[in-house]
Amino acid sequence: MHVYFASMPTCRRCLKKAQCTETPLRRVRRWEQEDVLDAMQSRLDQAPEKMQLRRQTVEHPFGTIKAWMGYTHFLTKTLPKVRTEMSLQVLAYNMKRAMNLIGVGALLEALEAP
Repeated sequence: MHVYFASMPTCRRCLKKAQCTETPLRRVRRWEQEDVLDAMQSRLDQAPEKMQLRRQTVEHPFGTIKAWMGYTHFLTKTLPKVRTEMSLQVLAYNMKRAMNLIGVGALLEALEAP
């Protein structure tokens, strides 16, 4: 995380300073990878139909998993345990999806293959 003070020469020259702060002593925080997010937003602004495609393909599994969880919080605490819980949910989703697409028999065959 980079922290800039609005009184710094860098901020005084910045074209977006008015969007960040109006006061001369305000701190502005910017994540190191925020330029990647800005580039992605720029691409989405140029082709908004891609977001509709993303909603159809990527976000649907997360909605399904959330419904399976009962629209509630994770059962575990701390990030490593929550990661494990989410990994198990994703594994269950992928297994169920594979069973629906290729069938249980074909899935078992694929799992037994070397």
